Amino acid sequence: MDAPIGHFDHAVPAPDALGDLIRPVADAVRHWSGSVPADQIVYVDTDPRWADTAVFVEHYGRELRRQSANCVVVAGRRGSETALAACVVLSTTRVDVNGVVRRRLGARKASFASMDTATGETGMEYGGITPLGLPEGWPVLVDPAVADLPYVLVGSGRRRGKLLVPGKAFAELPGAVLVEGLGVA
Repeated sequence: MDAPIGHFDHAVPAPDALGDLIRPVADAVRHWSGSVPADQIVYVDTDPRWADTAVFVEHYGRELRRQSANCVVVAGRRGSETALAACVVLSTTRVDVNGVVRRRLGARKASFASMDTATGETGMEYGGITPLGLPEGWPVLVDPAVADLPYVLVGSGRRRGKLLVPGKAFAELPGAVLVEGLGVA
């Protein structure tokens, strides 16, 4: 199969790659329900040595720079309460943590979750966190620019491998909300 974006040696529909995905992501693909069929989500095998964005796009296709998204875990605090959320923005932008995210979570303070918290709570590898397969009940804040793309490259839950997901599928993820201004230049 040819990947819909990028230049990858190995691309398969995600339902055919469940063994290559970590459990929560494989479960999300297995139980996928949305207007986008699960077989339109594509798993591509990638070398973790080329995980750095600059090296990655040189190796797999320069057009991926504008077609990639980052999924980061944010912790919002109000008093002794902490709420975690995932934020999905284009890789050419950054998450407006102290403005848009803080207000959206109703928090006094918001910051990126620590690596231990992000990996421990999601069960995913740092650098590979994806919005597919996040813990139940988590808000998934998505910049509309991500949902507007035909396909988006995002983590697979591991540092090895990525997912190519139709943009409109991000708006249909459990807990997903499109949030204007989430990603800023």
